[in-house]
Amino acid sequence: MSVIRQDDFIQSVADSLQYISYYHPPDFINALNEAYRKEQSPAARDAMAQILINSRMCAEGRRPICQDTGIVTVFLKIGMDVRWEAELSVTDMVNEGVRRAYRHPDNVLRASVLKDSAGLRINTGDNTPAVVHMETVLGDKVEVNVAAKGGGSEAKAKFAMLNPSDSIVDWVLNTVPAMGAGWCPPGILGLGIGGTAEKAMLLAKQACMETIDIQELIARGSASRLEELRLELYEKVNALGIGAQGLGGLTTVLDIKIRDYPTHAANKPVAMIPNCAATRHAHFVLDGSGPAELKPPRLEDWPLITREAGAGSRRVHLDTLTLSEVAAWKPGETLLLSGTLLTGRDAAHKRMVELFEQGQPLPEGVDFTNKFIYYVGPVDPVRDEVVGPAGPTTATRMDKFTDAMLAHTGLLGMIGKAERGPSAIAAIKAHRAVYLIAVGGAAYLVSKAIRQSRVVAFEDLGMEAIHEFVVEDMPVTVAVDSRGESIHQSAPKIWQQRIGKIPVLEK
Repeated sequence: MSVIRQDDFIQSVADSLQYISYYHPPDFINALNEAYRKEQSPAARDAMAQILINSRMCAEGRRPICQDTGIVTVFLKIGMDVRWEAELSVTDMVNEGVRRAYRHPDNVLRASVLKDSAGLRINTGDNTPAVVHMETVLGDKVEVNVAAKGGGSEAKAKFAMLNPSDSIVDWVLNTVPAMGAGWCPPGILGLGIGGTAEKAMLLAKQACMETIDIQELIARGSASRLEELRLELYEKVNALGIGAQGLGGLTTVLDIKIRDYPTHAANKPVAMIPNCAATRHAHFVLDGSGPAELKPPRLEDWPLITREAGAGSRRVHLDTLTLSEVAAWKPGETLLLSGTLLTGRDAAHKRMVELFEQGQPLPEGVDFTNKFIYYVGPVDPVRDEVVGPAGPTTATRMDKFTDAMLAHTGLLGMIGKAERGPSAIAAIKAHRAVYLIAVGGAAYLVSKAIRQSRVVAFEDLGMEAIHEFVVEDMPVTVAVDSRGESIHQSAPKIWQQRIGKIPVLEK
């Protein structure tokens, strides 16, 4: 019988969450580097380069890979012969581990979890509670799988109750393009097949935490129907041409992972959950001998990739920018931004639009005239940082506010990640504005372009407050130009046709 002590368990959870905040799994880095080497799309290749550079920087600096440090999910297999030496419940111990990790003074992590989900949506302040799944198994050990799942990729989770005769491949190929790029490809698609609705979702989430090994499977060939399905989906999803960050290219997924379970004869439950470019998970086992020891990867395991600032890029001075200059930008063009911009996410947009509707002015110090708004909720700074990791959030969440913001503020444009929907594109075209994207999954790299930062409004919103950033050579790509042309609509079609393995699908 093993005795698992409370402090050992709590510290192991806390240490693992710190660990995964700045260390990518080595299998992810190897797979992404291989995809980077093969990529032929310049825009997608540059996005991958930024993700790889960011990953190495985070490993060296021990700071978060992404500003969205996730909602914590923990899968526990607790041996029936385990005895706990604890005063807290298992769930409470997990939450204390989360609390310690997210409040760690040397690497503070962003608290993104809100209580009263259907009402006031108030930040809990320490990223608790976690989502905990427990299973009692034979043995005298506790097996722990910990993940920190970002909101952008989690928002793209899909479920369908197919008919038994329906094709899973067809469902996936129809669903992935509709997911857009808000899940920050390239990453992993986890599929859960069978069981009941909730079981399929759990299987998909667990599949996301498995090791990337598709190239080994390709080399040896399939030995089961699930392996055949993995190979077929890997080839066909990549043939969609979506590419890194939705910019078009050869690699959309690094692997397809599938778990299945017996199901009712009348049903075929299928769940799909993507893991993004900030893939974060760790596995450890406690046997009573002390806390888990997580061995840091070697920095030599990261590829040495350099990206020349300014190579093929247009330098833009934000403080003197004019509408005519903005009108000259084309989709896919790379810009390096220097000057002042303001930030704002969902909560700030909601407040500002309410002020417009009431005929009230924006708070003092908030002037968007001839400026850009950056959709970001940064991590708090530590040590000598100006700001913590500050990558973009999914722009489609701001689509409902876009027309009002452009009509009332004098904005020249917006910066976020992934595509814009039809209403936002129509508003951008009508107001002759533009939409730019920064790379999701390169938050620490982006933060190094921010030279000054201060909160100018809505301080009570925490990470969703409006900040003023002064940036220097912040890398972005033109995603929607002033004529309403979107690279997220055009590029995947071009690359799907170039790859030529499946018919070009119209949106």
